[in-house]
Amino acid sequence: MDLQDREPGQEPEPTETLPPFPRIWVGYLMGVATMITQIVATSLHPELANQPFLVPPLYMFLAYFLSLVYWLVCVHQYHVLLRAATNGEYSIKPLKASLYTLIPIFNLYWSFKWPRELTYFVNGRLRSPLMKPGRTGFAAAFAFVAFVLDRGFGMILLFWIASYLSRCLRLALAVEPGSQNRPLPFS
Repeated sequence: MDLQDREPGQEPEPTETLPPFPRIWVGYLMGVATMITQIVATSLHPELANQPFLVPPLYMFLAYFLSLVYWLVCVHQYHVLLRAATNGEYSIKPLKASLYTLIPIFNLYWSFKWPRELTYFVNGRLRSPLMKPGRTGFAAAFAFVAFVLDRGFGMILLFWIASYLSRCLRLALAVEPGSQNRPLPFS
């Protein structure tokens, strides 16, 4: 922007820039890498298949740990994006959203709740409902349970849900916000 082209007393036009969306393809790669480490570890240590509570090899643990950390980063990025889109009015804070995923037992409920809240935001922005909160929440909770049971396959399911959330959120952010006084669809 050239300062000489601006008239005196004229303020620059504010440009609304939102934080970037999470990179879903990285999650898919981490899911595939985790599946590969599971296959390698099971072929090298067959006792891992029979007794799931054994301490996994370091490379397998690192794949598990890094994939979970990246999922937490993506959950955080979604909530940062929602807070920026609503000018801070979105009720769930990004750090809280990530940390609640780590609380045992509660994380099953949380993996159902936060996608539902994202669904309410998307449906509130659009003129016609695009997402169904119950189905979206159930799919995310199911993917998280699959992640707990089988890290590689579960990670791919989690990022499949994340790609759906990203697509719908992009559509909702592309339109002007609707009337905030009307009831939310599917609520």
